Amino acid sequence: MAIDQAVCTSFKQELLVGTHNFTATSGDTFKIALYTSSASLDATATAYSSTNEVSNSGTYTATGGTLTSVTPTTSGTTAVCDFADISFTSATITARGALIYNSSDSNKAVAVLDFGADKTSTSGTFTIQFPTADASNAILRLA
Repeated sequence: MAIDQAVCTSFKQELLVGTHNFTATSGDTFKIALYTSSASLDATATAYSSTNEVSNSGTYTATGGTLTSVTPTTSGTTAVCDFADISFTSATITARGALIYNSSDSNKAVAVLDFGADKTSTSGTFTIQFPTADASNAILRLA
């Protein structure tokens, strides 16, 4: 099993037909689900799945947490999208990766995140910190 970081192929096509709306105030709801190292996630993911999702703990529950979308903008000639950092408190979690997905539209997959190694919290706070929203670092970039 492996988790390979990627923007999902289905998401790229769905952007071109207007499936996803990232506007912060009136857009779709995006969520992030955490997965164990037993998960198999990559660019071929098309939708959220509970297979090998981490167990409920603290404020983390099945289907993950709701992301706060930051309205897309540009950085030079690149369009970028960002999310606010998200934390799960009082949680005992070991996660190897995550899936960002659109819960407003059939749980369609957006991107797979590979943490590079298991990340753990023990009765504490598990935080996912998103990178700077610029042309070189944003979690979603269209160049």
